[in-house]
Amino acid sequence: MSMIRDLRAAVRPSSLRPSLRKNSAPYSAYDTTRDPSASSAVVDCAVYRDGRRLVTPATPTPHEAMLQVREEGGFAWIGLHEPTEAEFAGIAREFGLHPLAVEDAVHAHQRPKLERYDDTLFTVFKTIHYVEHAELTATSEVVETGEVMCFTGRDFVITVRHGGQGSLRALRHRLQDDPELLAKGPSAVLHAIADHVVDGYIAVAEAVQDDIDEVEIDVFSTPAKGSARGSDAGRIYQLKREVLEFKRAVSPLLRPMQLLSERPMRLIDPDIQKYFRDVADHLARVQEEVLGFDELLNSILQANLAQATVTQNEDMRKITSWAAIIAVPTMICGVYGMNFDYMPELEWKYGYPIVLGVIGAVCFSIHRILKRNGWL
Repeated sequence: MSMIRDLRAAVRPSSLRPSLRKNSAPYSAYDTTRDPSASSAVVDCAVYRDGRRLVTPATPTPHEAMLQVREEGGFAWIGLHEPTEAEFAGIAREFGLHPLAVEDAVHAHQRPKLERYDDTLFTVFKTIHYVEHAELTATSEVVETGEVMCFTGRDFVITVRHGGQGSLRALRHRLQDDPELLAKGPSAVLHAIADHVVDGYIAVAEAVQDDIDEVEIDVFSTPAKGSARGSDAGRIYQLKREVLEFKRAVSPLLRPMQLLSERPMRLIDPDIQKYFRDVADHLARVQEEVLGFDELLNSILQANLAQATVTQNEDMRKITSWAAIIAVPTMICGVYGMNFDYMPELEWKYGYPIVLGVIGAVCFSIHRILKRNGWL
């Protein structure tokens, strides 16, 4: 193994090999003094040693943080928000990140996954945020998605966040209040991010469950007078689309969490690996709930469409019944309207009221029969 590592180091481009000498020039072209835009995407940058954040007069640049780590130990945690290719290029060279992972981190819109590039783990998380709404409509946005990418190395963690929600600032402060856990190194940060994301899934699942319950009650309750039974179909379909978006974030992440909890990895502390099992269990529970949401919404949509069909059939029966009643006077009046000379009772004094009475009696009888059979 040592021979293989020596061979890798020999063939590795010089631009990607770190210089450990204090007075030597850095191996990367990253320099925020020459490129001010390179640091505009950096939200926070800090060095941690023995579980505590090192206090410095000013926030170090990623290059300064990494030099300090290589000289004095510990690890660096760099947080970025929606960096451009130019902003991320220097950091990528500084830490020797693989170009494929860098491309995914910059352009976003990735599915949750776990990939290994030499001595770096690249993890993609989909963050889910529940959008509050006073009333669920056919155009309501229920969930909002974002992304958090995490590069985990032996002595660094780089988090790249996309989207307006899913900030890691509170998570960083919470970890800093637990030095014993943070002392486990970058793998502790990776676990904390995974746990934070999955906890967000649980909260969103509970809120979505409330929306589904509301729609279910509306579908199976007695409709208000004048309201259409099929009016809920748009809301159900929109909620189903949002649940599908939720499922795309949850389902692909289960396998990476299981790998982190089951397969020994050099970059994952054995003590931290046990905690990934808890994350995987919570994620599996959320996945079951989301799949259940999808099936339940299918059933609710089918029931709603069936009720709409029944309502339409009832309307058609009423229309048919009234058409049958109206057909009686139409037929009789049509016969007498032909103006033949020898029509029955045409010259009789009481012929007209008797015909009207017969029409009324026949229509009343038909109405009673249809009403008794439930058509009216």
